[in-house]
Amino acid sequence: MHTIELGDVSVTMVPHLDNRPLSPAEFFPGGDPELWEANRSWLSPAHWDAEADRVRVAVQSWLLRSGGRTIIIDTGLAVDTDRPGVPAGASLPAALSSVGVAPADVDLVVCTHLHADHVGGNTHLDEGGERVPAFPNAQYLLSQPDVDFFNPSALTEEPGRSAIVYAESIEPILRAGQALIWDDSHIIDENLELALAPGHTPGHGVLTLTSGDDRAIFVGDLLHAPVQLLAPDLSSCFCHDPAAAAQTRRKVLQWAADHNALVIPAHFGGARAVEIERNGSGFAPRRWAGFSEDVPSP
Repeated sequence: MHTIELGDVSVTMVPHLDNRPLSPAEFFPGGDPELWEANRSWLSPAHWDAEADRVRVAVQSWLLRSGGRTIIIDTGLAVDTDRPGVPAGASLPAALSSVGVAPADVDLVVCTHLHADHVGGNTHLDEGGERVPAFPNAQYLLSQPDVDFFNPSALTEEPGRSAIVYAESIEPILRAGQALIWDDSHIIDENLELALAPGHTPGHGVLTLTSGDDRAIFVGDLLHAPVQLLAPDLSSCFCHDPAAAAQTRRKVLQWAADHNALVIPAHFGGARAVEIERNGSGFAPRRWAGFSEDVPSP
């Protein structure tokens, strides 16, 4: 795993798995296929398997050390459950142990949103077969709009699968009293602040890092592939509200370009994170971060 230092904050990419689930046309409805071909030289193979015509999707968590605390952004896919239509993940505790972090060491878990591939490692089965928080001393930051939206009593989006995810990954956190429910924005410490960035889900959040002269923004699923830098209005098939996601995406990318901020999405392959610049009506990569390529295939 590779670590970079941003001001007083260390950022480590924690890999889970690498997948190529959908074609660009399936992943990004209404997109221009020529956009991929015109940028093949740098999109393939890091972000697109051009021969198979499949978008590359990495699943990863981010380990932050800030203000004396150990923080996890997103916990990946579950490893100890059989969720319909959702692949199994990799063990987050095992990955963290390789950098000397035990579950009890984690102080905060930030869930950018409540989709299965972002909350699967929130819990695990204890010796009695009960599902409990995987990080016993951590607060879990969950946005109020997503908690409300994915509550099975009101859920209309994929109610079967999403209800299982909620029951296994969210309800045990709420029962244990380890949830910190936030809305609009939430200051974590002097370096880190959460803010709502709706569209992909109603309560999707982004985390901004500001420390010394360095800026970064963890954008979760506002971006799934770098073509969305070139065409910011292009939303994925997984977005609950594609139009709102596009509006939020453009706003966040404008801020990142104007502040020389490192953009860190949840699912980029290749170098994983990028500084961007304005380019006509869109944006373009300016400098890649260069996180490790070591991500296992499912």
